Amino acid sequence: MSVTYGAFVGDSRTINLVLLAVRLFLGLMILAHGYQKFFRGGRLAGTARWFESIGMKPGRLHARVGASTEVGVGLLMTVGLLTQFAAAGLIALMVVAIVTVHRQNGFFNFNKGQGVEYNVAIIFMALVPAVIGPSRYSLDHAFDWYRWSPRTSLVVTLALGFGGAALQLLAFYRPPKQA
Repeated sequence: MSVTYGAFVGDSRTINLVLLAVRLFLGLMILAHGYQKFFRGGRLAGTARWFESIGMKPGRLHARVGASTEVGVGLLMTVGLLTQFAAAGLIALMVVAIVTVHRQNGFFNFNKGQGVEYNVAIIFMALVPAVIGPSRYSLDHAFDWYRWSPRTSLVVTLALGFGGAALQLLAFYRPPKQA
């Protein structure tokens, strides 16, 4: 059976399962990053020291906010709730990571210090459920909350993602002096 879903025409069940898979990967991946900052390795104290070292000051604030954002965005994306806002949060996280850590290392992830390849891929992946829709297997669908057009979803998600990252960087990013 061929149906229209967002801007696409195709098998409804397949499209919904693929959108679910994308959401689950993105949500659980970023949730794991937040969990790690709270409970693994150097925990929040170690994360705070690292944030200070890359110029995100105060480090303690950014460790808490970063870990909380990763957990919150991860949960929202996983269950498909407020999907455009979850995608915008994920995009903001990736843009900040690109600017503060990865941009000086080039494109490829295998470059020393890791390039922007992974972060850019995550940004584009986050746009898929935000623009096409979170799938029928989502809380947004269950509550009938997903009502924006694909164009509106794209504009709002990008504006919030890049705008949020820009505000955070302007307010708090102080690049360390190069030796």
